[in-house]
Amino acid sequence: MNKLLYKPFSIAFSVAGGIAAGVVFKQIWKRLSGEEDAPEATSREYGWGEVLAAAALQGAVFAVVKAAIDRGGAEGVRRLTGDWPDDH
Repeated sequence: MNKLLYKPFSIAFSVAGGIAAGVVFKQIWKRLSGEEDAPEATSREYGWGEVLAAAALQGAVFAVVKAAIDRGGAEGVRRLTGDWPDDH
């Protein structure tokens, strides 16, 4: 039952986490490169290195934020219910 209750919150936090990760990535990129936006893969004015570095950084930021949100949500459920969400 706890897993069923956890799912809607997990989805909502994932959406919020995606938004937060986008903001964090944009700020990191701005500080590293001095530019407002990261290059798109199809941007002609950037080389392979810049495009791939931006993609790698963006992926890392999103993965860390997602893991932190998922872990925090599971810990919150455990604190409230005494059960870990994935326990059967």
